Amino acid sequence: MDITTVGADLAKEIITVFAVDAYGRKLQVKDIRWKEFSAWLVQLPKGCVVGMEACSSAHHWGRLMREYGLVPRIMAAEFVKPFRKSISTKNDRNDAEAICMAVRQPNMRFVSVKNIEQQQRLAWHRLREGWKEERTALINRTRGLLAEFGIVIGKSSAAFTRALTGLIREEDQPATLRNLLEQVQKQLKALDECLAQCDRTIAQQARNCEDAKRLQAITGVGVITADAITATVGDARDFKNGRQFSAWNGITPRQYSSGGKTKLGCITRRGDAYLRTLLVQGAKSTLQAARRRAPDKLTRIQKWILDVFVRVGYHKALVAIANKHARMIWAILAKGERFDINAWEKYQVGESI
Repeated sequence: MDITTVGADLAKEIITVFAVDAYGRKLQVKDIRWKEFSAWLVQLPKGCVVGMEACSSAHHWGRLMREYGLVPRIMAAEFVKPFRKSISTKNDRNDAEAICMAVRQPNMRFVSVKNIEQQQRLAWHRLREGWKEERTALINRTRGLLAEFGIVIGKSSAAFTRALTGLIREEDQPATLRNLLEQVQKQLKALDECLAQCDRTIAQQARNCEDAKRLQAITGVGVITADAITATVGDARDFKNGRQFSAWNGITPRQYSSGGKTKLGCITRRGDAYLRTLLVQGAKSTLQAARRRAPDKLTRIQKWILDVFVRVGYHKALVAIANKHARMIWAILAKGERFDINAWEKYQVGESI
C-alpha cells in the first residue's frame, strides 16, 4: 500500500475512512463497520498517520493504533471544520476527507492519547458529575411536587433531607404521598452512597499520584481538582507554555484584533468544561481566604488577588484567579517542581550599582 495518511470519521456503527498517499492523492474511500475497523487498520503500513476527531471512542482507537505501529492524531472538531469543502453539505465522506486534510497541516494542534490508567481515573469523575446532576434533579423535582401540596422546603440539600424525614412520619399526609417520599429518600441514600464511593476512590487516586500531591499545595486546588487535572493532562509538556494551557481550559479572553489593534472580549469557554468549573470553584475559596486574612499577613499573590477584586469585581476576579492557577499548575507539572509561594523572589532584579 502507498497510503501514508488516513482520515477516519468515527461513529457508533459505521466508520468512514479517506486515505491518501504522500502527495495527497486520494487512494481509498470506504465505509467500515465498527467490528471490522481494527482488521482494516492492521493492513496499513507502519508509521501511517491516522487522523480522528476527538470523541468518546477516539482514545480507544488511538491506543489500538499505537499497538499496530500506526501514528494516531486526535484533533478538536473545530479545527477540522474549515477543511470541509462544502460547509452546507455535511456527510461522513466529506468529514473523513476534511479530517485527512487537516491532519496533514504542519501547524495543527493535537490531543494527547490517554492511556488506560488515565481513562479509569477520569471515569470516576464523569460518573460523580452524573450522579450529582441526578441528585440535584431529584431534589428539585420533588420540591416542585411538594409545592403543589402547599409544602415549601428550604433551598439547601440538608434542609430538604430533614424535611423529607419529617414528612414521611406525618400521618396527616396522604399515604400515597408518604410512600412516594419514601422512594425518593431511598434513591437519595443510594446516590449519596455512590458519591461517597467516588470521593473515596478519587482521594485514593490522588494519594497515589505524586503530581496530584504537589498540586494540592496551591490554595484553591483540592483533591478532586488535582486528580482530574493530572488524569486529563497526562504530559503538561505537550503545551508550549502556561498561557497555552490556560487557553486550552477556555479561561483566556477571546481576541478580536485587526489592523494592529488588539481587542479582548469575554473568555472563550473552550476545552474541558469540567476542569474549567473546578478551577473557578477553587478560585472562589482562594478569594475568600485572601479577604479573610489580616492585611499585614497577606502574601504577594493574595495582594494581587485583592487588587484584581477591587479593580474588576467579583466574577472577573474569579476568572483571573483561575487563569493564574492554571499557569501555576502548568509550571509545576511541566517542570517537575514543587509549589513555592516565594518563587518570585528568585527572579527579582537586583539593585544596580
